[in-house]
Order: sequence, then structure tokens, then C-alpha cells
Amino acid sequence: MILITGASGLVGSHLTLALLQRGQAVRALYRSKDSLEKVRALFALYGQATLFEKAHWVQADITDIPALEPLFENIQEVYHCAALISFDPADEKKLRKINIEGTANIVNLCLDFKIQKLCYLSSIAALGPPVIEGSAINETTDWNPEHNHSDYAISKHGAEMEIWRAQQEGLSVRIINPGVILGPGFWDQGSGIIFDRVHRGLLFYTRGTTGFVGVDDVIQCMIQSMQTENSGDQFIVVTENKSYEWLTKTLAHQLKVNAPKLYAPLWLTVLLARLDGLLSWFGKKRTLSIAMAKSLHSQEAYQNTKAQNQLKIQFEPLEQTLARMCAYYLKKR
Repeated sequence: MILITGASGLVGSHLTLALLQRGQAVRALYRSKDSLEKVRALFALYGQATLFEKAHWVQADITDIPALEPLFENIQEVYHCAALISFDPADEKKLRKINIEGTANIVNLCLDFKIQKLCYLSSIAALGPPVIEGSAINETTDWNPEHNHSDYAISKHGAEMEIWRAQQEGLSVRIINPGVILGPGFWDQGSGIIFDRVHRGLLFYTRGTTGFVGVDDVIQCMIQSMQTENSGDQFIVVTENKSYEWLTKTLAHQLKVNAPKLYAPLWLTVLLARLDGLLSWFGKKRTLSIAMAKSLHSQEAYQNTKAQNQLKIQFEPLEQTLARMCAYYLKKR
């Protein structure tokens, strides 16, 4: 049997569906009843509603070791997808507890129960900056502690350190570092929010660049990596490096709405981030940190050569991925 943590998230839910379609027995951990209903709706969106009941769904918290222990019985492989994604500085302690301490718990239980293989879903945020400015980042790029990292990035890097510890203690591990993941069903969180903002009429755009990837390609890479016997493999999973300007204008075209027309310079996005921080003092959930504002202007590029060559992944063109996502988005309205 396969154990999936974070099975009620974007990647975890798609991974659960993909493994069930392959006839695998899956124990899927979810966070809350509301999040589980999103997964049920996602299965229905794909016309796979009957498969939902095939998984063994268990509500669990990866920071609660006693509750986790019995869930590792009769498990052979683990996909660790559970994580907190936040760029709000107020969530620093939560990020460390869930992403680092939670991963340490999963690692320790994998070792205790002699799990055969562990696949960890990390992020390109956990990778170091390029050694030479303007060059593409790959799996050998070292983490630079002197670089200005977000709390989220630090927590994901710390989680990766736990995975490498597990390898040193004899566990067969692999790490997947996806770019910004695009997928349907989670329109009120993560990258899904941008679809709604563009559809409602986004005014501003930035010209920063980063790596994007469709959720189906992330799932394919995760499953393929587990089918190899190579412990310690790490793969950057990015389809293409594109600007936020290209992304928002492409989405606007496919959603048949007006494209953002005003360029937001760095000073303006930082100002908006400071205003957002000020409003958070009055109870508003922070959505734009200064680190995020700066990232919207940074020029980052990532190589996917290793995933293509070793895992034989044929990435779906990004524009094609966006067209499918926009069709799903319009269908749910």
C-alpha cells in the first residue's frame, strides 16, 4: 500500500487519483473535511467520482506523531506532499513546524517502519540562486544561506535536509522540485488565485520570470522517480521559464477578458506589499509580502534537462496546459 500525505492539496489529490487509476492501494491523509470535499469535486471534474471511495481517506496532522504511527502499518512507499505554503512573515513559526518538523516526523516513521521508498515534494524555492547571474538553475546549484530567502523557502530547504538525513540512515529517497504548479480545482489558493484575478480584471503586470509546470507533469515525474532504484535523485520539474507578463496576458486571452495594461515597477509592488502588511494589523490576511513583491521582478530560469533525460518526461507545452486550465475554470462558473 502507498501512503500520501497532503492528499487534499493540489498535487496530493491529483497524485491520489493517478495512483488509483493505476490500480494502486492508497492511504490518503487529508487536513479537514472542507479540503476533502474539494478533492471529491476534483474527482468528479475529471469524471472519476467512483474512484474517490477507492482510497482509504484518513484525517491526520503530520505534526501529531502518535496519530501518525498506526497509519504507517503495511505501507511500502510514501509520497510526502503535505506542506504549508505561505509568504506571510507572521507564519514563520507555522512554516517551520509543519514543513521542517512535520517532514522530520515522516522521515522518522519511514525509518521506523522500514518503508521501501520516499518521494518528497519540495519546490524550486528550496534551490540556491545561480552562481553566475543570468544563468539557469539546476539540481547542482548550492543553497546560499547569505541570499535573501523567504521563510517559505527556508522551511522547504530545511525539509530537504531531513530527507537527505533519511538517505544517510538508509532510506531510499528522491526529491521533486516543481516550479509554480498550474492545475484545476483549487481556485481560491496557490496559483489558482491568478485565474480568478485575471478573470475579474487584473490591471497590473510585472516582468519577473520563473518556472511554471502543469500538475499532471509533476505527478508523472513523481511516479516515474519512484519506479527507479536510484536513491538520492533530485529533479527540477519545470515546463518553461516565462514572465508574469506573459502568463497574465495569455490567461486573459484564453479567458476572453481584457489583459492587464499597466506595468507595475518594483517600487510600486513593494509599496503595495507594505500597505498589505499594514492592513494585516487590522485583521486582513496578508497576501503580498515584500519578499513576494521582489520575486515578481526577479529573473529566474530553471533547467529541466535531468527530468527529461532520466525520467523520459515529455512536458506538455505551457500554453496548452493553460488552455485546459482555463476551460476547467470557465466550466466551474
